[in-house]
Amino acid sequence: MASIRDIKRRKNSIENTAAMTRAMQMVATVRFGRARERAEKAMPYFGKMYETMQDILSRCPNIRHPYLVGGATEKKAVIVITSNRGLAGGYHSDMIRKVTDSGILPEKAQLYTLGSKGRDGLKSLGFLVVRDYSEYAEDATFDVARKVGEDVLAAFKNGEVGEIYLAYTHFKNTVIHIPRWLRLLPAEPLAGEMDGSSGETDVFGADIDSSGLPPMNFEPSADSVLDEIIPLYINSMIYGGWLEASASENGARMTAMDNATGNAQDMIDQLELAYNRARQGAITQEITEIVSGSEALGE
Repeated sequence: MASIRDIKRRKNSIENTAAMTRAMQMVATVRFGRARERAEKAMPYFGKMYETMQDILSRCPNIRHPYLVGGATEKKAVIVITSNRGLAGGYHSDMIRKVTDSGILPEKAQLYTLGSKGRDGLKSLGFLVVRDYSEYAEDATFDVARKVGEDVLAAFKNGEVGEIYLAYTHFKNTVIHIPRWLRLLPAEPLAGEMDGSSGETDVFGADIDSSGLPPMNFEPSADSVLDEIIPLYINSMIYGGWLEASASENGARMTAMDNATGNAQDMIDQLELAYNRARQGAITQEITEIVSGSEALGE
């Protein structure tokens, strides 16, 4: 049985840990509120952008634009959005698992990473990181998203990669965060693959019906329009995924710290009970020794 001193030392240590996790939970709560607000405000725009892009592609299935046709190489660019900070439960491990379960072999993947946790985890599994933007990972901005989009589009145009994917965490609510795997290029008129379903439902919840649509006319030309709209679409999807990932990360950290604080309090309660029992046992032993000594002297 542990001594009273050992129990008290351990109890004090856990109390200090609980104080830290409680403080981290409060910080994560504030950050989560801001991130969720940004994601919810911006999502209608990105949803409409995605819906418009799918509508355009559904009306021009025969256009052979470079952005709509995969490259000859088997290399695939994967934009992976995580974060630089840990203590977020399974947030990072779920995202890494989503990439490894995608079916893309490490030797055929070129990673563009936003977040050192995902970068380091995937590098340790043999994936090649060709661009890292982790220094910007804590503050989602459209300028950085556009930079990422420009880099992957340049690689696509130069034939370095034949496909572009986006891996991020979809924010559903405070406790539910769903890793998502989205193909950005070559663009496709149907979106069922985005959430792993077979139906034509996109990641923003809009239903896509490509049947019975009249052909779309482009002015001045289809190529010039797609040259402008597809990069904007790519950048918007990266930024939208980044905002969702930020809300998911802070929600996961808030939940993880709340659970850690609760577990610490349970341990403190158990140690308090063990401390009181040990203290009571020590007092009883001292009384017994005093009574035994008195009896011995009385004889």
